[in-house]
Amino acid sequence: MRAETTAAKVWRLMQELGERSKGPGRVYLTGGATAVLEGWRDTTVDVDLKLEPEPAGALEAIRGLKEELDVNVELAAPDQFIPPLPGWQQRSRYIGTWGNVAFYHYDAHAQALSKIERGHARDLADARELVARGLVTTDELVAAFAAIRPELHRYPAIDERAFQAKVDAFVEALKTS
Repeated sequence: MRAETTAAKVWRLMQELGERSKGPGRVYLTGGATAVLEGWRDTTVDVDLKLEPEPAGALEAIRGLKEELDVNVELAAPDQFIPPLPGWQQRSRYIGTWGNVAFYHYDAHAQALSKIERGHARDLADARELVARGLVTTDELVAAFAAIRPELHRYPAIDERAFQAKVDAFVEALKTS
């Protein structure tokens, strides 16, 4: 079992991954990695990444870095759990570039929706922080849900009505607080 990951470890992971990768590409951080870099959480259990396009040699570098830095790394992103939002790449916020690899925070709209869909207490707290920090508004969340709704049939684990109810309840709770 690895130790929880701090912002310092995430920064080092990005730097080393960028320098060890053999080609250009983009890495999108999501979930707990965004939370610790943005400062609303001190640690995360794992660093969730999406490689697109995948930098040559990145997976080999990740294998070594997991051991060297004592971090859990998962290849996971919101578009594995909910339909990808149109324009997600353009809304993903730039963090920095190391070597030929550019790092971004995965689109806050998609992060918030995927966390609302999961519904765990920590996920909902993260979604509230995304709104509180102005990274997404409740109106944008409602519009983002409407944008992915026609594609929900491609994700059979998601109950469309239940997901809609979760989004509505999340937005309503923020409006009344």
